[in-house]
Amino acid sequence: MLLGEGRVGKTSLLLRYVENTFSETQTPTVQATYLSKRVALENDGAATLNVWDTAGQERFHALGPIYYRDADAAVLVYDITDSDSFDRVKSWVKELRQIAGSEISLAVCANKSDLERARKVSQSDGETYAKSIGAAFFSTSAKADKGVAQAFMSVAKALDAKRGKSAAGGGGAGKKTSVVGRSRSLKIAEEEMKPRGGDCC
Repeated sequence: MLLGEGRVGKTSLLLRYVENTFSETQTPTVQATYLSKRVALENDGAATLNVWDTAGQERFHALGPIYYRDADAAVLVYDITDSDSFDRVKSWVKELRQIAGSEISLAVCANKSDLERARKVSQSDGETYAKSIGAAFFSTSAKADKGVAQAFMSVAKALDAKRGKSAAGGGGAGKKTSVVGRSRSLKIAEEEMKPRGGDCC
């Protein structure tokens, strides 16, 4: 699941990761889109990340919990040039943990790092917040293809580690599971788009 407010570039991050594409005019998600990516893990394993990209406009907000409750992980995205989007991430975390539980794996992406001159949220603030919620932190740019793969791979590795611990705890000392997540392991929710200028991603 990818969470964040407005045009923070969540869909662009996903498309950069899954399809290695980027568009300056990426349109906001309407209803839902589903994407998957098979990734190799360190111990000769593999993982399939199943991603729901769901619209988060107010008229769709009530549907959020349907997606949250089956989520294994969330990538929380804010725009470094928009302090409101950073504040909204904090609200997403509270809502997410209420529905999905405190064990959900989290990563925080400070997106649009290519717009450093317009930065409104310092990197230290982002890192400090991520640490406070037990999340990994990444400085990302879908446009420059910076930090994107690392962010998603951190989630894949975290989920794979949980699967390994779960299998070991259950007495299953046999083959380690290599598939990350259920049919809905990652999802994306997009907030109502605020009218504003500047780059989209």
